[in-house]
Amino acid sequence: MAQIIESIPNISNGRDKDVIEACVDQIRTTPGCTLLDYSSDESHNRSVITYIGNAEAVEEASVKLVKKAAELIDLNHHTGEHPRMGAVDVMPFLPIKDCTTEDCIELSKKVGKRIADEAGVPVFLYEQSATRPERQNLVTIRKGQFEGMAEKVQQPDWEPDFGGRRIHPTAGVMAVGARPPLVAFNLYLDTDDVQIAKNIAKIIREKDGGFKCVKSMGFEIEDEATGKKYAQVSCNMTNYQQTPLYRVVETVKFEAAKYGARILKCEIVGLVPMKALTDCAEYYIQLTDFDFEKQVLENHII
Repeated sequence: MAQIIESIPNISNGRDKDVIEACVDQIRTTPGCTLLDYSSDESHNRSVITYIGNAEAVEEASVKLVKKAAELIDLNHHTGEHPRMGAVDVMPFLPIKDCTTEDCIELSKKVGKRIADEAGVPVFLYEQSATRPERQNLVTIRKGQFEGMAEKVQQPDWEPDFGGRRIHPTAGVMAVGARPPLVAFNLYLDTDDVQIAKNIAKIIREKDGGFKCVKSMGFEIEDEATGKKYAQVSCNMTNYQQTPLYRVVETVKFEAAKYGARILKCEIVGLVPMKALTDCAEYYIQLTDFDFEKQVLENHII
């Protein structure tokens, strides 16, 4: 059976279609790599790309992507709602089939070294690849963002794992590592008061005493078609089995009601494990004795 590793890099451009397509083309043109999805957000000024392949193909596509992004994206002129420190901000690797977390850790180290050597972009190893406990959390690494990173990497504990105590002058630095699947999940409120979203995000995120395995921030998002603004609670669900999506939805709904607001819509960015959705189906339609392995049709034919 063929080995399958997944990568979901985030690039710091969600507005220039030519730049985004040029970056995505690095995946399309790599033999053995399959582009699964890519999506962009103008308010965040960020695009998420998802692709799979064997270790060799994913390695090659990933290095090509960073080279192209470093060529085309200048963070000195970048603005957007989402925090960022690199032209390619983060590049995770996930084991999908006939491979292990250890395989992805080794891949992250190979890719990280090549990125530093060939693209000139310093790399921090993060999550399961982290070389220090404080580097497991991407938020901690990214603190200071692009504008503060040149100073940060001079600090004793913050030399990048590859590339030395410097940043790329336009592409910054980036994080590369192995991690479990996460669900990027956004909830839009029927208000433009971003402080409401920030208050709710603080309540639900783990670091402030909220749900385990939930990272969350509040943003102001502008609808590209209408220009109307919304408050968004943006979540990374790093383990949807520890904290399911429906629990976050119900909590956000409850907290928003205190301000006279409600959830207008939700969205998933990129791909999502089927189990994360069937868990919601079980909860909302009150299924009893549901067996995911036996009762989901696709499990028998894929």
